[in-house]
Amino acid sequence: MNLPEQDLVRHVQSLLDDPVHQGHPLHDALQCLLAYSREQNERLARLVRISDGYHSISHSRQETLTQQYDKQLRRLEKLTRISDRYQNSLRELSDALRDSAARDALTGLNNRRFLTQRLQEETRLSHRKGHSYALGILDIDHFKRINDQFGHVAGDKVIVGIGQAIQTALREYDICGRWGGEEFLILLPETDAEAARSVAERVRLRIAELGPALAPVLGQPHPISASLGWTQYRSGEDFSETLTRADNALLAAKSAGRDRTVFIA
Repeated sequence: MNLPEQDLVRHVQSLLDDPVHQGHPLHDALQCLLAYSREQNERLARLVRISDGYHSISHSRQETLTQQYDKQLRRLEKLTRISDRYQNSLRELSDALRDSAARDALTGLNNRRFLTQRLQEETRLSHRKGHSYALGILDIDHFKRINDQFGHVAGDKVIVGIGQAIQTALREYDICGRWGGEEFLILLPETDAEAARSVAERVRLRIAELGPALAPVLGQPHPISASLGWTQYRSGEDFSETLTRADNALLAAKSAGRDRTVFIA
């Protein structure tokens, strides 16, 4: 027999009330079981009323406990879906903020903050594993002159173009970014001096090819070049020492006439 809950309770009660069954051996046990069932149902009903915030009490009394349970379950599922969407939105926002904090707004490349952290990590890794890395600083030649002659909007496009040119010249695992103003920093992990010189020259040549490509932006053909200072990490030194040596190499390249690469091992 498969009866609804309320009908089943009424049926059991009618059997207990029938004098014919008063002497049945199971009569008292069934009476206790029915009382226990009602007690448990009342406890569940109280829990449902508390969960529902005591709203619509008169209406909820007309519903079976199964219906009330299903209603609460649907409400919980809805809240779970809302919570999941909220958590996903928070994660997406957190990822976007983290990415934004590491990116240069103009070029979309890594910014100085990210580059500094990555340089520190590479220094620790090189010290622990006993290998080296190459570090380069690039400065756009006569950039102030470009800004003065063609305007800051054109100057910004030159910076963006050079950032893209650097990326195309690097290997998949190399790291570059905007160090500040018209300067870029290039980090070549696990790279010896010979390989670094090859990459450095490839970067310089890619930038030299930008002149014709940027002619529409500048309104006329104009040579674009850059000076690069390179160095090699020395075992045991702090990353700031490597950085200072790369900066000194850059100054030497500019002093020697620009549009060249100077390497200080």
